[in-house]
Order: sequence, then structure tokens, then C-alpha cells
Amino acid sequence: MGYTDIVILVTNILSAFIGLLTAHFFVIAIIGLFRRKTFPEAKEKLKYGLIIPARNEEAVVGGLIESIQKNNYPQDKLHIFVIAHNCTDKTAEVARSYGVNVYEYNNPEENTMGYAFRYLFTCIERDFGTKNFDGFFLFNADNILDQNYFSKMNDAFQYYDRKCVVTSYRNSKNFGTSILSGLYGMYFTVGCSLESRGRAFLGSSTRVQGTGYVVSPELVKNGWKYVTLAEDWEFNADQILLGNNIRYCDDAIFYDEQPTKMRIMWRQRVRWKRGHFLVFRSRIKELIKSLFAKDTKNRFSHYDMTVNCLPIPLVPFLIFLIQMILLLIAPLVSPGASLQQIFIGDSCNLLTSSGMLFTQLRFLIGAYLVLLLNAVVIFIRERKRIHDVSFLHKVLISLCWPLFLFIQIPIDVHAFFARNLGWKPIPHSDKTSFDSVNTQKETPSE
Repeated sequence: MGYTDIVILVTNILSAFIGLLTAHFFVIAIIGLFRRKTFPEAKEKLKYGLIIPARNEEAVVGGLIESIQKNNYPQDKLHIFVIAHNCTDKTAEVARSYGVNVYEYNNPEENTMGYAFRYLFTCIERDFGTKNFDGFFLFNADNILDQNYFSKMNDAFQYYDRKCVVTSYRNSKNFGTSILSGLYGMYFTVGCSLESRGRAFLGSSTRVQGTGYVVSPELVKNGWKYVTLAEDWEFNADQILLGNNIRYCDDAIFYDEQPTKMRIMWRQRVRWKRGHFLVFRSRIKELIKSLFAKDTKNRFSHYDMTVNCLPIPLVPFLIFLIQMILLLIAPLVSPGASLQQIFIGDSCNLLTSSGMLFTQLRFLIGAYLVLLLNAVVIFIRERKRIHDVSFLHKVLISLCWPLFLFIQIPIDVHAFFARNLGWKPIPHSDKTSFDSVNTQKETPSE
């Protein structure tokens, strides 16, 4: 066996190992396509505090409050708390016009959403007492809620004895506005339908995606401590380590506004990934240790979260990069090796050549087609929930979906080397209302 054969064998083994680590994602996705978990109607309507952080959100915060006040749930059981965080507009004034509890907090050094949560929970404990609520919902100011959102979440929360974190289905307010917003909508729809739905059916813990979830007062009795660039990833990892399951309610739907500009998309995804790297660095040792601890319960959830915290797809890309570098120096190590033979092979025929360049090209084409099929399947499966998207937009979104995922590699590289990113607000202006998202609401069939 020559030098090039050894390089290719070793790197292929490493790639296969990464594939085995993530193989369970495919099983979860298949289950999510065909099965989902539902919950019996709860007899008691619990009392909830609703947490809304808002930074210069005067254009949209009223829409969320209105969707709460129009929900099919006793309004005396819903207490809205808005935290106007480092605002320079009329967010606080708009929120107060709806008769809700509004707090203002200004500290430019503490500008992530987690700091807003932390300050607001301190205020609630001081003025109301967190123990006087049965649970707390965490939202973004640009969210709009389905009319049955709280009823469905209340059913799930009580099904799990009010102890588990319960997250919900994240839909898009502006799925059909642009190709980019549609790609974002696809991203979160895939996360719910192919990840959370399968995990819920299997009884495994899932993960929160941003906001749209409920926690018990016990979890926040000592305040909120997650203030990093990606507080949701940090929160997910810690809940697993603490043995607190994160459950999923597929019937509870909330709508989120997605970016429509490439510059904002890139900035946001770099920030997400940088936060992901920070959580990987701070939590991975504990997660791996938990896999082998004797007292670990629901070991699959620990394994699943551990793999989720790995910097994928950066690892396979690094393996590929190392392989290319080692093959490029092959003539120096093995004088009989030819770069043309290694990278191109005996011919320039895409189907018959065994060269590395053609092998990788075939792999990319195959991956593109699989991801294209993934988008088509999602549009078919979620057709009752994805509205106001033209057929042409669906075609273009499906064609661009693989590229939206492929650019995660340069985003990961950027995030890996980025320093002092900070947090910048994503502008929201979509005027989608409660009435517009509840006119065609249907529940997917089993």
C-alpha cells in the first residue's frame, strides 16, 4: 500500500466515523416525517408569565402582544412582561399602550438577549415572585402566535408534570417574501419537522431554537444565567447535563420574521456559530463525561446533545483539507506518485474517472440532489403550514436550499477566527398580524 493509498484510507475512515456519529439524525428525520406526538387536553388552565425582550422593536412588539391578547386562553392567566432593552425608539411606549408590564434597561455593555432575560427575571422576582407563576414563556418581540398556542402548550406542559422545558413549532411570518427569507423558513421548518418531531415521538429530549418555549418557575428561581452570543445552545447543553428534558409540542405554532438581506444573514449566522463554538469549548468535556457516568438517565439524549455540540460541518471540511494537503505533497514523499493521476485519474469523464477531484465532484452533486429532495419533501409534508409562497418561489427555494447549507462551511471558518463579534439587533418590520396567520390554520395529519 503506497503513501496516497494510506492517506485516502485514513481520511476516509475518519469521515466514516463522523458519518456514524451523526447517523441517528437520519433515523430521527425519517420518524419525524411520518409520526408525531400529541397530548390530551389538560383540565386546568395554568398561570403563565410571558417574557418579551425588545430592542428597538416599536414596529412589531404590538403585533405579538395583540396575538397574545386574542389567544384562545383565559387572559387572566397570562401576564405579559416586556423588557425594553437598550432602546432608542418608542418600544416601551408602544408596549405600555397595550396595558402590559414594561421595564426598561439600558446598559450598552450588556447587549445580548440573555442580559435582558436576566434583568427581567430579577424584576419579576422582586415585584411579583416567580413562584406565583406556574411557568414562563420566552418569546422574541417579532413573534406572532397561533390562536391555540397557549392551550396546546398548556396541554404538553401538564402532560410532563410541569417539570420539563417544552418548546414549539417555529414557523415563518415572511416565508414567501424573498428567496432568502424562504430559505430561513425552510431551515427552521426542517428543524421542527425532521428533528424535534422525531425526538418527541421517541421520547427523547430535543433542543430549543431561539425562543418559543416554556420553563418552570423552579428553573428561574435563582435568575437567568445564559447571556452568551448563543444563549439557547448554552441553555440546551445545561438542561441535558442537569437531567432536565426538553420536550416538543408540534401543535403549538409561533411565527418568526426572517432576514431578507445577505449581509444580515451572514452576520447572524456567524454570531450563531461563534456562540456554538463557545458552548462546544465550555461544555463538551462535561457532556462526554456524562455519557459514561453511571447515574446518567436518558443516555441517548446526552449522546444526541454531545454530537449536536460538535462543530459539524467544519470537522469533515478539515478532514478534506488535510487530505488535499497530504496528497499535494505526495511527490515529495513518494517519488513515483503523480499529481495528475491522483487528482484527475485516467480520464476527464465525470462518471468513470477515479481521480480525487472527480470523486469529490460526484459527492457534491449527490449531496446537492439529496438536499434538493429534502426541500421538496418538506414543502409537500408541511403544505398545510407553509402559506403565501408561490410555486415559483418554492422551486427557487428548493434549488437554493443545498447552497444555503453549503455556505455554512465558510461561515464556520469566519466564526472560528472571529473575535469580539458582539451582538447587533436584527431589524424587524414585517406587519403580519394575528388575524392573517390564523385564517388558514390546519393541523397536519398523522
